[in-house]
Amino acid sequence: MTALLEARHVTKVFGEGIFNRSTHLVALDNLSLTIEEAPPTITAIVGESGSGKTTFARLMLGLTEPTSGEICYRGVDMRHLDRDQRRQFLRDVQVIFQDPYEVYNPFYRIDHVLEEPVANFRLAKSKAQGRELIVEALTSVGLRPEETLGRYPHQLSGGQRQRVMVARSLLLRPRVIIADEPVSMIDASLRATVIESLRDLNRRFGISLIYITHDLTTAYQLSENIVVLYRGAVAEAGDVERVVKEPEHPYTRLLIGSIPRPDPKHHWGIKEKAPDRVPSGRSNNGAGGGAGGSAGRQGCHFADRCPNVMAMCREKTPPLYQTAPHRATACYLYRDSPVAAPEKLSEIFVARA
Repeated sequence: MTALLEARHVTKVFGEGIFNRSTHLVALDNLSLTIEEAPPTITAIVGESGSGKTTFARLMLGLTEPTSGEICYRGVDMRHLDRDQRRQFLRDVQVIFQDPYEVYNPFYRIDHVLEEPVANFRLAKSKAQGRELIVEALTSVGLRPEETLGRYPHQLSGGQRQRVMVARSLLLRPRVIIADEPVSMIDASLRATVIESLRDLNRRFGISLIYITHDLTTAYQLSENIVVLYRGAVAEAGDVERVVKEPEHPYTRLLIGSIPRPDPKHHWGIKEKAPDRVPSGRSNNGAGGGAGGSAGRQGCHFADRCPNVMAMCREKTPPLYQTAPHRATACYLYRDSPVAAPEKLSEIFVARA
């Protein structure tokens, strides 16, 4: 069966700076990921700022082209889609952005952003039927149409605006929704409602989700599988339960260890003990920073920050090792495990009915 949406060995390199084009930034490095027609899945792409998450989203949406590799829709390279294929792609693959307010025109009422896809894709035969579809979509995401329609964007809360965008996506009955940090600009009290709306899209309507976030907590709550990116490369991937509860890659451990826990005995003013094994002559920088790797860089991208670094880590980039039936880790600590080919990454994911 042909995959619905697929990234094949995708690399994206940007020139760094206006005056110095000799230096390049590798935003994404040889990433492969497949979203099948069925069953509907929820895959989280996580990592700190600069890890390549949004670049990956833009590539999958066809908003930017890869430097090498292919993004394919139903087996056809996105760059070669004809007019009909492109139109179907725009219906099958929808996006929910980080800041819902930027999507709206403040001079139009909320109705406009919902009526536009109904008209453009001819979803209804009449205005009344279109209104019924809009009311149904709003109700499906937990909004009251009578309290939502007719208002301007600034009259709704951030959570309401984001759920309107979920409803807009639902109108088209897409096969995949790419949600790029959809709850990062919403109050914590409202995040649960948006997360639940996304979960309903998957369970009730059979829509696959690519959930892009830096927040491991919501990734764990929502997703089935997870891909951890560091400087554009896959550090660890697999079943979210295994990856979050028993992280293998030193970077994943660092990410999970940085999540605050409600422990009254923990004094936040006291610094955690630094790892015993720190690379000689290099500092251990913790969990911050890191915006892509440099072109031509050798070795593991995490070597300079890794408490378990070995000589081989600086010499050659580690491949993905399949350490268990539903997980893989790009770390030489697991070099006795079989190598998992990048294009087979999705095959290690769990598939839940």
